[in-house]
Amino acid sequence: MKKTKNKDKKGKVSKFSIFLIVVDSLAVICFFVVYGPFSFFRDWFITTAMTTMSHRYFAYTLYSEDMIKETLDNNKIIESEDPTDTSKINFNPDFNKDTYESVYEEQVLKRDEGNDVYKVVDISGDRWSGKMVVIYDPSRLKLVFSKKYGKRGEYLSTMAKNNNALVAMNASGVYHPNGQNRVTGTTILDGKVYATGKAINKGGGLIGFTKDNVLMLTKKSAKEAIKDGMDRAVEFGPFLVVNGKSAEFKGNGGWGIANRSAIGQRQDGIVLLLAIDGRSSKSVGITMTELADVFQKYKAYNAANLDGGGSSALYAIVDGEGGLINNPVGYGYSGERYLPNAWMVLPEEGDNITN
Repeated sequence: MKKTKNKDKKGKVSKFSIFLIVVDSLAVICFFVVYGPFSFFRDWFITTAMTTMSHRYFAYTLYSEDMIKETLDNNKIIESEDPTDTSKINFNPDFNKDTYESVYEEQVLKRDEGNDVYKVVDISGDRWSGKMVVIYDPSRLKLVFSKKYGKRGEYLSTMAKNNNALVAMNASGVYHPNGQNRVTGTTILDGKVYATGKAINKGGGLIGFTKDNVLMLTKKSAKEAIKDGMDRAVEFGPFLVVNGKSAEFKGNGGWGIANRSAIGQRQDGIVLLLAIDGRSSKSVGITMTELADVFQKYKAYNAANLDGGGSSALYAIVDGEGGLINNPVGYGYSGERYLPNAWMVLPEEGDNITN
């Protein structure tokens, strides 16, 4: 009997030892991944956390302030300082082409039957997927504030339905002081400063449309931008493409991998609204370098990043039904976040939309 008990004890000790070995091994692997000589994970983790509004503490939990600073210095976007050349936008899309230069050009210029206002395009890359809405007439894109701005804000889908929007996408950055819904930076509406909020240090500047419906990216003050013709704009960034030239990138571009919303305009005036899904096995998200490449493929002459992460949301009426066409990762029941405003295409008399 004693021998049997000893054997049982040895068996139990042996299993426990294996458990400890597994735990220790996992701890060593995790430590190696986080603090080891290979910087990929560290760069990805720090740049992703530090470009959010509310999750920077993740980076500070694992890394020192000096390591975070060094990582951000080695991974960043170098934006163009050139002013937007608004004279290069000519508003003459060629919808009558028999042949196209590329599949990307065909996706933009070949309009869907039964819709001469906009088109929804599926886009994807190595580890990401998303939606792009092509807006044929930039004068149709308006900046619309939530009726609950300053209080709680509204989900994009709610704002869109309340305004009978055909297309809608999140616009300003957002933060919530004392439970209130506020924009980040400055917002211009109808050629006047409409709202101001917490300044953000994310590169970029004012992103919006002039009275002539040209997408203008500018680092000037709101007063100067309005003097230059800015009609409706939000403040965010970074700027990805300016006057046809992509920004320069060091390392991974400094923004990690995440959901993104972004806006661009081609030289023919067509506007591109992009929403890239993230934080899922089907689409982990996109880097700024990749996002700039997407705009280059679709020949955006000017393009900029907007608020992403949980704020990223894109709405459109497809086959007669309005709803979200991306997969938001906010905190609401539908994955949405309460937003202060949105870019919208509103219905007009004479619209040819039958699909």
